[in-house]
Amino acid sequence: MAFWRKFWGNSASGSAQQGRRLTWAGRSVERSLSQTKRFLRRQFWVWPLLAIVVLAVVGVGVQGAIESTMKQSLRSQLTTLLTVETNMLKKWFHTQRQLAEAAVSDREIRQAIYPLLKPPAGDPQQEAAALEQARKQLDQVLAPELTAAGMAGYFVADRQMRIVASSYPMLVGQQNVPQYESFLERVLHGQSVVSVPFPSAVMMKDAAGHLRTGVPTMYACAPVRDADFRVVGVLALQLRPEKEFTEILQLGRIGSSGETYAFNRQGVMVSNSRFDRDLILLGILPDQPHVQSILNVQLRDPGGDMTQGYRPRQRRAKMPLTRMAASAVAGESGVDVEGYRDYRGVPVVGAWTWLPELDLGVATEIDVAEAFRPLTILKRVFYFLYTLLVLSAAGLFVAGVIVSRLQRKAAQAAIQAQRLGQYTLEEKIGQGAMGVVYRARHALLRRPTAVKMLDPEKMNDEAIQRFEREVQITCQLNHPATVVIYDYGRTPEGVFYYAMEYLDGIDLQKLVEQYGPQPPGRVIRVLLQVCGSLYEAHTQGLVHRDIKPANIMLNRRGGEPDVVKVLDFGLVKDLTSRRGGEQGLAGTPLYMSPEAIQSPLAVDARSDIYSVGAVAYFLLTGCLVFDAADLSQLLEMHVERMPEPPAKYAKSELSPEFEYAVLACLEKSPARRPQTARELAKLLKKCPEADAWSTEDAEAWWSRHQRGDLRPGTGGAPAEAGSPTEAISRFDQTLATDGK
Repeated sequence: MAFWRKFWGNSASGSAQQGRRLTWAGRSVERSLSQTKRFLRRQFWVWPLLAIVVLAVVGVGVQGAIESTMKQSLRSQLTTLLTVETNMLKKWFHTQRQLAEAAVSDREIRQAIYPLLKPPAGDPQQEAAALEQARKQLDQVLAPELTAAGMAGYFVADRQMRIVASSYPMLVGQQNVPQYESFLERVLHGQSVVSVPFPSAVMMKDAAGHLRTGVPTMYACAPVRDADFRVVGVLALQLRPEKEFTEILQLGRIGSSGETYAFNRQGVMVSNSRFDRDLILLGILPDQPHVQSILNVQLRDPGGDMTQGYRPRQRRAKMPLTRMAASAVAGESGVDVEGYRDYRGVPVVGAWTWLPELDLGVATEIDVAEAFRPLTILKRVFYFLYTLLVLSAAGLFVAGVIVSRLQRKAAQAAIQAQRLGQYTLEEKIGQGAMGVVYRARHALLRRPTAVKMLDPEKMNDEAIQRFEREVQITCQLNHPATVVIYDYGRTPEGVFYYAMEYLDGIDLQKLVEQYGPQPPGRVIRVLLQVCGSLYEAHTQGLVHRDIKPANIMLNRRGGEPDVVKVLDFGLVKDLTSRRGGEQGLAGTPLYMSPEAIQSPLAVDARSDIYSVGAVAYFLLTGCLVFDAADLSQLLEMHVERMPEPPAKYAKSELSPEFEYAVLACLEKSPARRPQTARELAKLLKKCPEADAWSTEDAEAWWSRHQRGDLRPGTGGAPAEAGSPTEAISRFDQTLATDGK
C-alpha cells in the first residue's frame, strides 16, 4: 500500500469517510442544481436582457484585450521556437566542426595529407605518381571516417587555396574556386568553419541520384597544421544540407502554415520551404523534376498575396527583400506580430535573428490567418451573438434538460462509490490528477486487489487511449517481475478501470530515501529481476521509456523476500507498430537517455538500459547521476556530461566489474552500452558482489522492517536543501508529449 500512497499522493481515507464526502458532495450539487432550475423557471427572461447589456458594454474591450493577449502569447511562442531552433543549429554546427577537427587530429590522416602539401621537387612524372599514390592513401584512410560520420566527400587545399586532393577528381588542381574562397580564407587563418549551403562547383549526385552541378552542399573544415603548429592546409568534409541541417529546421514547423528556415547574406533560402509544391504553381520555383526551394528561392516581397491570385509586375531579382530578410541581413533580430508579407506575399507574423558566427539568418513564421484564427472566430461570435439571443428560450429549455441529466449523474456517482463492476471498494489508497486507486476485493474471488479508475470529469480521448494502451501492453507480459493485470472494464456509467495485483511493499525511491544507499549485492539482485522484466518487453518490441526508482516496487510475496515488480507501462513505445505520433519527449528527466532527449524517434531498448544504469547509480550512492538547477541544464548534462564514478559516492566498496557495468549503461552512445537487458544481466552476474546478498539476508531485512515501517512518513529523515530528495521533487515528473 505504500506504493499506492506514494504514486497517487498522501490523501487516502477510509471508505466510510469517502462515502460521507460523496454523499455531502452529491447533496450540495443537488441543492445547487435545484435552486438554479427554479430560478431559470421563474426569471428566464432576465438572461437575454443581461446578455445584451454585457455584450454591448464589454464586447469592444474584450476583443481588444484578447487581441493584445494573443499577440503577447504569439510573440513569446515565436521567440521561444526561434531560440530552440537556433540553439539546435549552433549545437549541430559545433558538432560538425568537432568532427572535422577530430579527423585532422588523427595522426594517420595527417600523415596521409602532409605529402600532398609539400612543394614539387624532382622529376615531374615521379612527383605526379607520388601525389597520385598519396591521394589513394588518403582516400583509403578517410573512407571509414566519412562513412561513420555520414559525410558525402572531402577535399584538401594548400595555403594557395589549390585543391590537392578530393573525392571528386575534377576538383584536383583547381585553385581559388569562388564557392570555396569565403570559408577557406577563414580556415587558413586557423579557424574551424562549417560553411552555409551553396551550389556545388562540380558535378555530383542530387537527392534524386542525378549527376549535375549546382547541387546544394556544405563543408565542415579544419586547418591542417605542421609540427610547428603552423597552418599548412585545409581538410574539408562534405555535408549534405538536405539531411540533418534541413531536418533540424523542419522541426520548427507549427500548425499548417508555420515554418522555420535559414538564409544567407544575399537573402537566398539555404534550407527547404514547406511550400515547394505551391511555389512551383506560383512560378517562384521552376517546374522541373525534383526541384527544391533550397538555394532557389529569394526572400523578396512580391507586393501582394500570390496565393490569392496577385501577380507581380517586375522580375523577382528587382523586388525588395522581405521586411524580415532586410532586417536580418543587416544584423538585426526582431519579432513582428503585426504582420508583414513573406516571399509568397502572404501576410505572416514571425521572429528572426542573424547568427554572425554561422554567417546565416534564421526565421520562423506562421500565416496571420492561422495565427489569429481564434480572434477571427471570436469576432464572428460577437457578430452573431445578438441574433442567437433570440433563441435564449430554447437554450434555457436545453439547460433544464442538462440539469436533469446532471442530477442523474450525481445519483450514479453515489452508487459508483460503493461498487465498481464485480469489485467492492474497501479503501481509497491514493488519488492523482487523472483518477483514484482503491484497495478492493472481487465479489467472488475475495482476493486483495488494487483498482485504478479514471476520473469521469477528467476523461478525454487521449487519457482513455493511454489508459487502455497501458492495460493492453502490460497484459502481454508474463515475467514474474512485471506487475500483473487481473481485469479491465467500463461501468454502465462510463467509468474506465482496471484491477491489478495489490502490492504492499516499498518502491526503490522510498527505499533509498528511508534506508539510504543499498548494499551492492542487493542492488544486483534487484537489477537482475528488472532486467528479466525488460528483456521480455524488449523481445516483444516494447520500450518502457519511464524506468525510474518510483516505478520499481520491492516486495515480500509468496514467501520470498526482495521480489521486484516493474510498474507503469503508460509511456511504452511499440517498435513494431506503424502508428505515428511519437515525436516528443517522453519519460522522467532524471533518468532519460541522451537519445530520448535529442532524437525521441530513435529510442529503442538501449534507452531503457541507460535508465537502469541511472537507477543502479541511485541505489548504490543515494545520489542522482546528474543534479541541475533547471530542466534544460539537466537535459544538457545527460547529453554531454560524463557521470562521476559511483564508487566516489557509494557507502560500500564497489568492485571494478560492478562499476564498469553501471557506467557502461550510462554511455552516451547507445552502441557502447549493453545491447540487451540479458547482456546487462550477464555483466552483473560476473560481478564479485553477485552472491553477496542471500535470501537469508533479504529475509532478515524484511523481518526487521515490518509492513508498518514501510508506510510513507516513517523511517526517513527530512530532506535537506540541496539534497537528492529536493532535486527529485524538482524533476521527478513524467514528460509525455507523444503526438501533442
